[in-house]
Amino acid sequence: MAHLRLRPNGNNGLVQHVTPQSAGWRYVGFDVFRAAAGETVRGETGACEICLVFVSGTGHVVSEDVDFGMQGGRMSPFDGAPAAIFLPPGRSWSVAATSALELAVCSAPGIEGVYAPRIVTPEPQFSRGTGSNTRHVTNILPETEPAHALLIVEVITPAGHTSSYPSHKHDEDNLPAESQLEETYYHRFNPSQGFGFQRVYTDDRSLDVAMVIEDRDVTLVPRGYHPCAAIHGYDLYYLNVMAGPHRVWRFHNDPDHEWLVR
Repeated sequence: MAHLRLRPNGNNGLVQHVTPQSAGWRYVGFDVFRAAAGETVRGETGACEICLVFVSGTGHVVSEDVDFGMQGGRMSPFDGAPAAIFLPPGRSWSVAATSALELAVCSAPGIEGVYAPRIVTPEPQFSRGTGSNTRHVTNILPETEPAHALLIVEVITPAGHTSSYPSHKHDEDNLPAESQLEETYYHRFNPSQGFGFQRVYTDDRSLDVAMVIEDRDVTLVPRGYHPCAAIHGYDLYYLNVMAGPHRVWRFHNDPDHEWLVR
């Protein structure tokens, strides 16, 4: 099994790189690029559909015959709504950075010729949970929006709060009760020297990993429950990418903690 916590590789260029092969699963890929103003990030979708998510910064986006113009705008993932571009398989793309840029490339298997390239308009942010389990959610590519496999959401968890909690899982292909979805988390902290915790565990504890999470870490959730906690003084942002055999999010709560939502 792959290590579940991945530290960033440097401060420029491709700083996070997850493939189905490196993660030991079938569907989700996830990259993060960092670029200075004047630099260009390029890629190919290959056999995957992708969603370019502007974690922060601005850039001019082109994909072959489609010029999306200037995209992005927020200078921090804690400041405003994200910008995003959906691209189907079989296309090249480039983003010319016009400011310091942090770009996430979310990928999963796709079908060529079904969905057109487009600008994605995220849903309005809403709050989920109560008390110290309150967090703020923005659906970027939910199941109600056209795509073959990708599901993408970002969450801001205030300092001292928990998130992805009560503990839930989505690792069984058992619809309509539960869907099987692999998942990545991309973590950012405000201020950036902050840290938090994430646990990934199964009912039988054959998988039970507790991790410190720091700024720009990626964590992998191949199966099991996966709650997070932000420590006092540091807000936690994360970008989730999910994909599996069915493009629907149906989860199962840990019975020990389900009382918290009753």
